[in-house]
This record gives sequence, structure tokens and C-alpha cells, in this order.
Amino acid sequence: MLTHNATFRKPRFAVALALLCTLACASAALAESSGADIYKSKCQMCHGADLKGNTPGGKMTHTQPLDTPEVIAKTDADLTATTKNGRKKMPAFASKLSDAQIHSVIAYIRTLQKK
Repeated sequence: MLTHNATFRKPRFAVALALLCTLACASAALAESSGADIYKSKCQMCHGADLKGNTPGGKMTHTQPLDTPEVIAKTDADLTATTKNGRKKMPAFASKLSDAQIHSVIAYIRTLQKK
């Protein structure tokens, strides 16, 4: 026999689950958006909008393109470490970007690498 509370648990659970899914999707879209914004303000001047590094800053610093098979094969942890600690003439961003921001930039770069 169902009690009054048991009758409402399934619909409440379904509503809560739907809300969580909606928030997760919105959060992913927001992360991609902020990743794009951060990339444009911090990375694009050297790596370029197309990841190729064919910008004045990229040419001057011999920036590594981010769309090469070598970079695509790197793990997110590798890219995170490079972003945090810098590499050659690339500055370190550990004190300028949060872990969440670095993660969102890497997620954005991954979307560009697939194009």
C-alpha cells in the first residue's frame, strides 16, 4: 500500500532529475562560453582563432600550433600543466586563471581541434 508521501516521490524525483540535467547542460554551455571568452582574451593573440599560431605574437614567440596531431594527442592533464606552468615563451597562468577556468579553456580548445 502506498502512503501519501510515496505517491509523490516519483514525480518529485523526476522533476529534480530533469532540473539537474537542465542545470548540467546549462553549466556545460556556460563553461564553453567562458572558455571561449578566456581563450579570446588570453590565448588567441598568440595561438590564433584557428589554433595555428599564425599571428604576429605567435610568429614572434614561435608559438606551437594547438591543432597538430602531437598536441591533440596530449591529455587534458598535460595541457593543464602547460597552461598552469607555462612553456618556453608561454607565460604561466596558474596565478591568473582558476582551475575551472583552465578546464573550460581546454574544453574550448578541444572543440576547435575537432573542426
